[in-house]
Amino acid sequence: MKTFVRLALAGAFVLALGATGFAQAPAPAPAAPAVHPEPKKAPKPVDAATKALSKECSAKADAQKLHGKARKEYREKCKKGET
Repeated sequence: MKTFVRLALAGAFVLALGATGFAQAPAPAPAAPAVHPEPKKAPKPVDAATKALSKECSAKADAQKLHGKARKEYREKCKKGET
């Protein structure tokens, strides 16, 4: 009889503690709603006069053999009419 009681208690103990291993994990937190970025603005249309001025400034920079930052600064000033 003692053996039967011990087996019953051991079985109950195993079932009680073994069931916790099969418990479900808590549900993950809901994801934040997707925020849609604002659509990019279309570039401004460039007219023929602006294109011609840009090409002329580039040609002048080429004639002076400017490269890199110096070329960029020269072209910006040229487009503004500072040179």
